[in-house]
Order: sequence, then structure tokens, then C-alpha cells
Amino acid sequence: MRSSGPIEIKICGITNRGDALAAIDCGAHALGFNFYRGSKRFIDIGSAGEWISQLGDNVRKVAVMVNPTLEEALQTARLPFVDSLQLHGSESPEFCRQLAEKNVSFTKAVPMRNEHSLSQPTVFSTDSILLDSSSRSGFGGTGEVFPWSLAARFVDDHPSFRVILAGGLTPENVAEAIHTVRPAGVDVTTGVELAPGRKDRARVQAFIAAAANA
Repeated sequence: MRSSGPIEIKICGITNRGDALAAIDCGAHALGFNFYRGSKRFIDIGSAGEWISQLGDNVRKVAVMVNPTLEEALQTARLPFVDSLQLHGSESPEFCRQLAEKNVSFTKAVPMRNEHSLSQPTVFSTDSILLDSSSRSGFGGTGEVFPWSLAARFVDDHPSFRVILAGGLTPENVAEAIHTVRPAGVDVTTGVELAPGRKDRARVQAFIAAAANA
């Protein structure tokens, strides 16, 4: 879906309350919390739930998961402080169909390797698609950029989809990325960090300002 209004700006890989509040204060519309134990930005649902639930209703709270079981996904989606899921693994179309049948709100992340990747996002029973870089070094948060022309083509070919652009976005390149792709939203992790899981407030503020004014 080509953006015709304010673009949604999501700060992902939030690991602590201070960074969450800073991102909200800077104008973030959504925050991502990584519940995948293999991630450098993993946080435990049990210990983090209390402070996440106190962030208020003005920001969308997204649970990032990688290859969860159906029950794990459903349990997480039912948490009162989770607004939607972001599936970042190799979840199958059938798995996603089962979530959709349970009325679970979710975004499917799809790695963009080449032109053949453009046919993949349409089979996951959701119109909310995150286009990310393909990397062997991890599931998202790699800081690597993929050719934005691939994302722009997908947006043009599938105007009914809500496309979120990720993969190596920074305060320095996000405006150009938005002009090229015209996504419904942008998602950043590495590009606004001091270290994995620790955000740089100045870069968060710069990213949000650049994206909002693109």
C-alpha cells in the first residue's frame, strides 16, 4: 500500500523501559519487543511484561517471534500488552492461515533475496507484510540493506497490501528509502543503536524526524 498519509514509524529491538519511553517521547508509533531467545535483543515476557504494559495505549506494541509453535503464538497474542505479532522466521502459509482463522493480528516478515522473492508475501493470510534484508547472520536486525527497487515493485504490484520497509534503515537513508518505496511504515533496529539492545536517543529522534518529514 503506497503511503498517502503519515507513515508509521516503528522502533524495534526495545529491551528496556528507558529506551521505550524515549522512543515514545520522540514520536514513535510502534515498538517491537523480541521474544526470540536466539536474538541479541531477546527479552523475557515474564519479566518485561509489567513495564511494557505501562507504556500506554498511544503506541502499538509488537511481539517479534521466530518460528513459534501455534500455541506459543496464540498465548503471546492474548497477552494484554501485545497489540500484534511480527513473525520473522520460516513460518508456513498454513501456520499463518491458522493464526488468521483465530483472528490474530500479525505481520509476516519476508526476506528479499532477489526478484523471485516478490511472489512470496502474498500467501501468508495477512495484508501486513514486512520486507527485510536476507542474511545468514540472523533473523532481522542485521543492519543490511537490500535493493529498494524490489520493495517498490512489490508495493506497485500489490496496492492492497500494507508494506513495512526494514533492513539497514538509518537516519541518513530513511528519507530516500521512503521516497523510493512509499511504504505504509518503516522499521528500524540497528540503525538507531549504541549497541545491540541499547538505543541512541539522538539517532532515534533523528530517524523519526527524517521519516516523518520524508
